[in-house]
Amino acid sequence: MLKRARMIADYQFGRGAGEALFPEGTTYSLSKTRRLRYLYWDKERVATVRAKDNLLTLSMIGAERLHRLLKSPRQRVTASDDAAAFIAKGGNLFARHVLAVDPEIRAGEEVLIVDPQDGLLATGTAILSPEEMLQIKRGLAVQVRAAVEH
Repeated sequence: MLKRARMIADYQFGRGAGEALFPEGTTYSLSKTRRLRYLYWDKERVATVRAKDNLLTLSMIGAERLHRLLKSPRQRVTASDDAAAFIAKGGNLFARHVLAVDPEIRAGEEVLIVDPQDGLLATGTAILSPEEMLQIKRGLAVQVRAAVEH
């Protein structure tokens, strides 16, 4: 099952992400239907496999590991300094506060939210495409799932 989780991570985030997110010693639990569901490191959740599409959602532990692995701007949405404190406490990122976006991400993907100095603030799901995040000045850009101070 750990091999399966690593394959999902490599597919979703790029080669090497599986090893970085789920090193040896990572444990997992299965759903009632015997499918891979949660992945843990020292009893803390690293990631969850979404039932609807079999992709990963990250906890802050998983987001920190991915942030260390991927070089900027990969998988990142950069938030303005004035929104950084709000996002770090678990607030959502709105389009008007987006400074930069990895052009490779798509709406619905798991992304890392960083400040202008590439400090990790939160992880969540992109609601808009990169072009929309930069052009639209209203509305939700990233739905935050987990934040640094939350």
